[in-house]
Amino acid sequence: MRVISIDPALRNTGYAVIEKVVKEGRSSDFRALAYGVIKNPRNLRQSGCLVRIREQLRDVIEEYQPEVCAVEGVIFVQSYKTAITMGAARGAAIIAAAEHGMEVYEYAPKRVKQAVVGRGSADKQQVAFMMRALLHLTENPPPDAADALAIGMAHFYASDSSKAGVTSAMTDPI
Repeated sequence: MRVISIDPALRNTGYAVIEKVVKEGRSSDFRALAYGVIKNPRNLRQSGCLVRIREQLRDVIEEYQPEVCAVEGVIFVQSYKTAITMGAARGAAIIAAAEHGMEVYEYAPKRVKQAVVGRGSADKQQVAFMMRALLHLTENPPPDAADALAIGMAHFYASDSSKAGVTSAMTDPI
């Protein structure tokens, strides 16, 4: 199974494609097929950023053919303007997945950190370190890509009924 996972933001959207490989019919391993950050320059208008997010995610989806999408859920922010901007970036990401017929699942940031690090208050360096360890990467991924990788791993854990306690992090498709 392959999942594309997305940490949406207007200027730096993290993405990852992770594959679950079943070994010997029982145990499984995970492999990061692709990950990175869609960086939009400060001088690009919001509408242009949203188009670039959708287009670049579309290209990743077409290349790697994931079956489902996992995206970071809405987080609490102090400013309504920031919330609206983040929501727009999230919408562009969801549209890219929906255009390819994928179900989209959302995960709260604290639940993601709890699933992959063991603490909902883990910092970005801890998340990056754990993604390096869990996915056998040669170096820590950039913070936004690490968050996307963590969202993907949280989806796999949530969809695995043998992982008690993590299953409650999975939401119905949006």
